[in-house]
Amino acid sequence: MALPTRIDAQSVPELLKLLLEAPQSTLPDLVTSLEGRSDLTSYDDFIDAAIAQVNLWPSPQRAAFIEGHPRIGEQSSAISAASAKEQGAIPAALPTPPEVLARLAHLNACYERVYPNLRYITFVNGRSRAEIALEMEDFLGIPHSLSPDSPAVDTFVSIESDSTQWLAELDRAVQDVGRIAKSRALAAGRP
Repeated sequence: MALPTRIDAQSVPELLKLLLEAPQSTLPDLVTSLEGRSDLTSYDDFIDAAIAQVNLWPSPQRAAFIEGHPRIGEQSSAISAASAKEQGAIPAALPTPPEVLARLAHLNACYERVYPNLRYITFVNGRSRAEIALEMEDFLGIPHSLSPDSPAVDTFVSIESDSTQWLAELDRAVQDVGRIAKSRALAAGRP
């Protein structure tokens, strides 16, 4: 991914899409808050300012923001090249086994049952999809397995949107979007 050497008003929308995968619905608010700032001298500053702005938004808008990131293991033509690389969809050696992809699809459904209107976001940081599946199982408090449908999605209890626990998970996801963005900037040689 090639990033401009300077952050200027013209580059803000594209940077938000490339680094943070900000969806179109959230771009206007982010662009307005960032494009005129002269204090954003590094990509870290830019990303921190964007995440700080997102943290000011009401929870439905923050939830919409994290939906710009694909589900872990998602097989879609809509997945960005950066996400595909981070999630191992562009394999360095071996492709992700189909049973791991099926397990991830199930775990995403379980997570979204527990946390309605949220998407599981994690800083992959070079880990395999199988390792992320283990992380998701631990997060959900379920045994490690390769079952594509166990435990059943309907056995999970939903956490009420805007509850303390739901908001804490939303905050964690937003922070991980920032960590992912900083990793992308660093990988592009722009810390």
